Amino acid sequence: MRQGGLRALLLVAGFVATFSPLARAEEPQPQLAAPEAGSPSPASPAGQAAQAPAPVADDPAAALQAKRDQVSKELTALSETMKLSTDKADELRRSIDALDKSSASLKEALISSASRRKEIEQKIADGEKKLADYGVREDGIRKSFRARRAVLAEVLGALERMGRNPPPALLVKPEDALGAVRTAILLGAVVPGMRKETEKLAHDLQELADLKKATETEREAMTASLKSRQEEEARMDMLLGENARLSEKNSAELQEETRRAEALAQKSTSLQGLISGLESEIASVKAAGEQARLEEQKRQQMTDEQREKARQDAEAMVPDKNRIAPAFSFDELKGKLQLPAVGDVLRQFGDPDGTGHDAKGMVLATGPGAVVTAPADGTVVYAGQFRSYGKMVILNTGEGYHVILSGMDRVTGHAGQFVLSGEPIGVMGEKRVASAAAFALETDRPTLYIEFRKDGNSVDSRPWWAKDAGKVRNDS
Repeated sequence: MRQGGLRALLLVAGFVATFSPLARAEEPQPQLAAPEAGSPSPASPAGQAAQAPAPVADDPAAALQAKRDQVSKELTALSETMKLSTDKADELRRSIDALDKSSASLKEALISSASRRKEIEQKIADGEKKLADYGVREDGIRKSFRARRAVLAEVLGALERMGRNPPPALLVKPEDALGAVRTAILLGAVVPGMRKETEKLAHDLQELADLKKATETEREAMTASLKSRQEEEARMDMLLGENARLSEKNSAELQEETRRAEALAQKSTSLQGLISGLESEIASVKAAGEQARLEEQKRQQMTDEQREKARQDAEAMVPDKNRIAPAFSFDELKGKLQLPAVGDVLRQFGDPDGTGHDAKGMVLATGPGAVVTAPADGTVVYAGQFRSYGKMVILNTGEGYHVILSGMDRVTGHAGQFVLSGEPIGVMGEKRVASAAAFALETDRPTLYIEFRKDGNSVDSRPWWAKDAGKVRNDS
């Protein structure tokens, strides 16, 4: 029985000698494999950047965030090496050419493309978190190995000596009886402790092997997701180009209004001043606002029964893509809106904003290049740069409500345009834009600032978001 137990321990010792960092230098982390030719090797600058180890912190939350930042850099480096093949680009162009080039069909195609892109970005975000968690667990196991190096070395040495020089058989050599008794006493005291330590070591090694396998599988899935996102980005860019060409007949008037809007933004000292000026001085914004007010008046004149029927009809049917006013009253949308981008909530309305004041909106940390969509139907009041807020889009969603989205790298809408819920209106950059809204945030990730206003006053947006619209991070 004892000999069988020792053989089992020796098998573990062999396993340790093969895979443990005690017996050899630690292996480098497996790298994401780019599917296209020309990808940087681990020895190249891009490969070296991807392999830079993240600092190990005693704080679990900090360690997880550091590991996630490392994974994000690896993914960014990989994404930059990917190129859309000529065949895939031609296929996408043919699919765009086959579309009916009406405003409604382009809007529907853009909303569908944005939805697919956000699903892919959610997969990438989930994958980042998984890889970061795997990395932290693997680092923890390796740290445990290093901390137990002396104990494990003694265990392995004892196991190796037992294998080479096993205890004497008492009945074969009676003259060795005293040695056998002494050995038995020693084994009785030492083997249980060695067995316990060896079993723990075997468990850790198995978990390490499982983590490596899970990491490789997740990285393969992430590579596929990155390629899918690249294709969807190309499709959306083509659709946006077609949409822009469709409105070229009004380009001169649009350019003039854009210049006037930018001049107002430079003169305005507050968001409310900017909104008031735009809605009173920009013709397209003023006309769209008037149309929205007329639709609100019609809704208010309905009986309760008529309003309920209209609400049920709107929920049961696909909303008209040619509509020029919100399909629902904004108050009716509480608990139904999806976040405009995939990400983690870093700050909520009422939280300290780092300047000694309470935050007037929420801050969402996104992935690099994340698409930003309209959370609800509304008229674009402004689309452009505003002071320290970065690129901003302001939506008039009716009934005195405005939705402000800022911190983007690029905006795709223009003043006076009516956008539908889920329609793309901007794209995030690669890093956080330095702004007052994102002040004192411990992240380099791109951040989207979201603020709801009612009759000029900031309101908490939380009642409007669906339960699955995002999770608040408490580790920042």
